[in-house]
Amino acid sequence: MMNWIEGRWPDRFKCVVQHDGVFDARAMAYETEELWFDEWEHGGHPYYEAPAEFEKWNPVNYVTAWKTPQLVITSEKDFRIPYTQGIAAFTALQRRNIPSRLLIFPDENHWVLKPKNSVQWYDEVFGWFHRYLGGQQPPPVVTVTPVSQGKPERGA
Repeated sequence: MMNWIEGRWPDRFKCVVQHDGVFDARAMAYETEELWFDEWEHGGHPYYEAPAEFEKWNPVNYVTAWKTPQLVITSEKDFRIPYTQGIAAFTALQRRNIPSRLLIFPDENHWVLKPKNSVQWYDEVFGWFHRYLGGQQPPPVVTVTPVSQGKPERGA
C-alpha cells in the first residue's frame, strides 16, 4: 500500500515506511505463495486472465511520481510478499535519488518476531520518523539479553 501511496500522493507525506510492501503486482502474482489474497484483491482472477485488473493498481507504474523519502523493510523468509519486492522498491528509490534506507531481516518471515529484530525494527522506524518529522528524540536502543546462555531466543 505504501508504494501505491508513494506514486499516487507524492506530496501528501514527509516520509514513508513500507514493511513487506508490493512493488510490482505482475511479479507478485507469480512470486507469492499466498495466491488467494492476491487474486481476490484483483477481481478473483489470476494475472494472465485479467492483467488490466492488476496493472490498474500496480505501484511500479507510478514510480516516475515518487519523491517521498522511504524506509523499506523486508524479510528474506517472507513467501507472502517476497523480499525481492522490497529490493526492487529500494532500487527504484535509489535510481531516482530519493532518500531511502533498506532494512533486510534474513531470518524473519512476513512478521518480525524475534526480540532483537523487533527492537531493531522499532529503532529504525522511530529513527526514520524522527529524521523527517522531528519532534522528540526516539528512546535509545534497548539491548535484549537471553535469559540463559545456550538456549535460542523466543521465536528463533
